[in-house]
Amino acid sequence: MSLGKTEVEYISRLTQIDVQENQIESVAKKLSNILELFAQMEAVDTEEVAPMAHPLDAVQRLRPDAVTEVDQHERLQAIAPAVAEAYYLVPQVIE
Repeated sequence: MSLGKTEVEYISRLTQIDVQENQIESVAKKLSNILELFAQMEAVDTEEVAPMAHPLDAVQRLRPDAVTEVDQHERLQAIAPAVAEAYYLVPQVIE
């Protein structure tokens, strides 16, 4: 696909990118090359290729979901300035 001056001007307006008059031909060629690359990639047969989330078959190491901390909820709330129904009360900062 080959882009011309009109298409480059239209794209530059849509993207709000200022393309100078002397750069239009160069930008048109670069955009045309990008679109040609997309066309080539689209033409590749990927029917037999399994989709993958990551190019390396990395497995996320997960730790067991077990409690490792001691419950200090009551001790911490005992030293808080204000508590109500197991929640910390703080001064209102937004009116």
